[in-house]
Amino acid sequence: MTSKERVVATFEGRPTDKVPIYCAGLSSRIASHVLGREAYVGHAIQQFRESLALWQGEEAHQEFVERTRRDVLEVSEKLDLDLVRPVYWRYPVKPTKRLNEHTFFYGEEDGDWWVMRFDPDTELYQETDRSPRPEPTLEDIERRVEAVEAGVDSYQPSPDNYPDLQAAVEYYGERRAVPGTGVGVAVPRERVWLEAMVLRPDLVRRYLVACARRNAKNPKAMAQMGLQYLFGGGDFAGKNGPLYSPKSFHECMLPALQIISEGCHEHGCKHLFASDGDLWPVAEDLFGNSGVDGFYEIDRRAGMDLARLRDEYPHLVLLGGVASETLHTGTREEVVEEVLSALAVAKERGQIIVGCSNQVVPPTPVENFEAMMQALHENR
Repeated sequence: MTSKERVVATFEGRPTDKVPIYCAGLSSRIASHVLGREAYVGHAIQQFRESLALWQGEEAHQEFVERTRRDVLEVSEKLDLDLVRPVYWRYPVKPTKRLNEHTFFYGEEDGDWWVMRFDPDTELYQETDRSPRPEPTLEDIERRVEAVEAGVDSYQPSPDNYPDLQAAVEYYGERRAVPGTGVGVAVPRERVWLEAMVLRPDLVRRYLVACARRNAKNPKAMAQMGLQYLFGGGDFAGKNGPLYSPKSFHECMLPALQIISEGCHEHGCKHLFASDGDLWPVAEDLFGNSGVDGFYEIDRRAGMDLARLRDEYPHLVLLGGVASETLHTGTREEVVEEVLSALAVAKERGQIIVGCSNQVVPPTPVENFEAMMQALHENR
């Protein structure tokens, strides 16, 4: 089988010659090791690189876009992944001024402004200062909801809105499976929104439904590019469970997820959901009633066990099995043990794509990453 055929068969519940593999995301440090050169791959570091390129001018920014596209595509090729990651984080906002080597100022000094600083060791690009702003209120949420609702009908996406995905489809052709995007939906992880889940669930539901109606238009554009597996979701849990109650999930999130699932299925696409954390308290709605077809970012350390997920939700395609935390802090032996455990479940029960469930973070020992990849390729 080709890599793409392997992934297609997995989603269709058919046998495969090998367990398909993937990696949720790479830090620039690890990607640079793989390619043998500085790789324009990663998450927040890519946001800093784009800010720097925009600061340097149009030609530099175009070079950033082209180099990023090349490196993102080549690293999955070098790793021989079946399901690839075609796009990483962006930050297309031109800074107003550069404060030092790693710090940019955005916005207007006499208006709305913020400062972002890059940390090379962690590859984080974070806000360190900002202009004074009042805490958002429920009235602010209501205005935001109305704005999102007003924009739903005018939103008409096309493949031209996704040049990086188009480039990935052209580059990989029929060799590897490329996932699509644009179907995420989540409650913003801000205090006022979490309070609104209790005080004004009607507003939160309206917001999520409006976002879902908008994003349910994206599967048509994805299908036109030949992309069947659409990555969505949105983080809303930790190791102690969701940030809000199962009742709130049922009332607010479930209707939105059902809208997106319906939009995906209408165009022959699969709806995949991602979140870290322990999701068992809402599993029946999330994995059973929502129409979701797949689950990725499976947080093994939070109790999201592959075998249990497969037993309780046999229709789900599962992606993951190897924890970022194990790669980062574990021994080589622990990494290999986790890989072999995930592969064993995948071989026995099927419909599982094995790999690192979340990002391979910058401090990850190269030896651990290499051990994971070697174990994946030699034992699948």
